Amino acid sequence: MDHKAGYVNIIGKPNVGKSTLMNDLVGEKISIITSKAQTTRHRILGIVNGDDFQIVFSDTPGIIKNPAYKMHEIMNQYINVAFIDADLILYVVDITDKKNDEDTIERIKKMEVPVFVLLNKIDLSTQEEVEKAVAFWHETLPAATVFPISAMHQANIQFVLESIIEKLPVCPPYFPKDELTDRSMRFFVTEIIREKILLNYQQEIPYSVEVVVDAYEESQKMINIKATIFASRESQKAILIGKGGSAIKKVGIQSRADIEEFTGKKIFLDLRVKVDKDWRDNEEELKHFGYEA
Repeated sequence: MDHKAGYVNIIGKPNVGKSTLMNDLVGEKISIITSKAQTTRHRILGIVNGDDFQIVFSDTPGIIKNPAYKMHEIMNQYINVAFIDADLILYVVDITDKKNDEDTIERIKKMEVPVFVLLNKIDLSTQEEVEKAVAFWHETLPAATVFPISAMHQANIQFVLESIIEKLPVCPPYFPKDELTDRSMRFFVTEIIREKILLNYQQEIPYSVEVVVDAYEESQKMINIKATIFASRESQKAILIGKGGSAIKKVGIQSRADIEEFTGKKIFLDLRVKVDKDWRDNEEELKHFGYEA
């Protein structure tokens, strides 16, 4: 039997459930998940292997209509690349959101690869609403295949996965068959810490910070990690640390627990907070933080 392989790129507006879907399809927590928009900042690959296929899933940031920072512009470039190298597009739509992204729809109409429209969050809709949405997307994108799903409850996810395999082109694998992602352990440590910041702080704080792993020393039973959280303002640094260090201690405890689960090893985590003013508009700093245009 011929081997199949392809890039399956997941796109959509912020907060439509792309990261939850990515984790469902890969079967591992590759992308961090919060209820806040713009949780995903990088393009993350998750690889699913079978005896005769390899699917390279790509989770992209949500499409930002009016970029406020250089960082947003680079995030949108990740989405542009996802359109270019896709063998199949998964366009994720929040079925409860009545505002459609007309620019993206027009771009999808020009695609020459298969497109699956995934109507997510059907658990929050009535059967009648689901049927109306399916009819709308059949009319809007006649060449696409429409799937009502619930990423949160994994409804129809297996069927989507089987349908993807059917559409893959005949191709040798792009990555070794034992690989799960293209990202390093350091990257996932920074993402786990950033997830806890998103969950524990409100307003601008989660969007104004970046995390860098300064040291990662692994022994047989333990991993020692030193990481720095960069804030944009001194006032944000004070909020991140909290009274008597209580806030940053909470982030550290939660992060350490998740990193231990992810690595299967005991973790010593040393978190520090520094100020890096206007890093979101500084090209050199963005490169340092892993944002490559």
